[in-house]
Amino acid sequence: MWLLDKALRRLIKRGQLTIIDHDGRAYSYGAPEEGLNPVVARFTDRRVAWQIASDPGLGAAEALMDGRMVLEQGDILDLVMVIRRSNRWEDRKGSDKFLKKGSRLKNAWHRINWQRRSKQNVAHHYDIGNQLYELFLDSDWQYSCAYFTDPANTLEQAQLDKKAHIAAKLKLQPGQRVLDIGCGWGGMALYLNRVAGVEVLGVTLSEEQIRIARERAEAAGVADKVKFELIDYRDVQGSFDRIVSVGMFEHVGPPQFRTFFRKCRDLLAPDGVMLLHTIGRMGKPGTTDAFTQKYIFPGGYIPALSEIVGASEQERLIMADCETLRFHYYHTIRHWYDRVKANSEEVVRRYDERFLRLWLFYLAGAMTMFSESGMVNYQLQYTRRRDALPMTRDYLFEDEAKLRAIPG
Repeated sequence: MWLLDKALRRLIKRGQLTIIDHDGRAYSYGAPEEGLNPVVARFTDRRVAWQIASDPGLGAAEALMDGRMVLEQGDILDLVMVIRRSNRWEDRKGSDKFLKKGSRLKNAWHRINWQRRSKQNVAHHYDIGNQLYELFLDSDWQYSCAYFTDPANTLEQAQLDKKAHIAAKLKLQPGQRVLDIGCGWGGMALYLNRVAGVEVLGVTLSEEQIRIARERAEAAGVADKVKFELIDYRDVQGSFDRIVSVGMFEHVGPPQFRTFFRKCRDLLAPDGVMLLHTIGRMGKPGTTDAFTQKYIFPGGYIPALSEIVGASEQERLIMADCETLRFHYYHTIRHWYDRVKANSEEVVRRYDERFLRLWLFYLAGAMTMFSESGMVNYQLQYTRRRDALPMTRDYLFEDEAKLRAIPG
């Protein structure tokens, strides 16, 4: 316990955390603070303290999942908030080595997303069954950052506004061909067809997602205009007037960044427009934490803006617009977290208690990365030709206003 105790005394500066070790001894850190609920965690065996000190994220997650760390006051989000608020990205003067455990060599190996490995990695997260996602996603199955014009908006409204925001940046015209890379359950593709009269090809590596996407296109009577294929983006052929990719680039991995942009440029018509929506990290490139790599997104990596731009500029794509969405994903995941908690009994019935704690820890960690740590969302608009879009950005606001006027 001495090693963890030493680390926590240095780390916890805001909020109050109490640890009760396996012998019943209590250790208190920090002090009560308005807006942060106090947390009391009890360890059931002597190995928990060493496990957390060795790898804080993975160690704490597995101890919680296995019931070896029990929260006697506060919940998982309260625990994560106390840790993260004490180490806020804006307030740091350097990196905290206690929070940065893990092997860079192992990280680099996992990020080499060959095509076969990409399929396996996608299946790990997205093919666990649609029955989980239907419990917490909005009615259009949008599993990416929403766009909150008002933090008080519903998740459904914010996801609809996200699609309008992206559609405006694509500057769509009826009859155009659109490629949706990483199409999820088909919501974006169906929306673009409905509001702009475009033909869309959506591609994904998830068998669960594509089944639902095809069913939705059939039900909407647009299966001849909105098609979905189970195919790696590297194998797509043809020419497209527009390319959109939302929440997929996080699965590409740095060794494949130039491959991704080279393929997009090859597929994009000379006067085409591309919109890339991805989670990104502020500051310099980093690594993926061990918990996320093991349990959530194997092969996943959150890029720094410098990495995205560095790869795309080498493939002669022109970045016409870049927007940083700072708090939007925090509010999105807050809705997801609350919905999983509200449906906790159903999650346990369909899976088990360990799975519930895993997902609550994942969502709490992800949520606070956007309010306390260094994560944001980037939307980058690309063209092949500098005259492919109007000279000013006025069209974005005009087109978005028209799209928002269309009923959901």
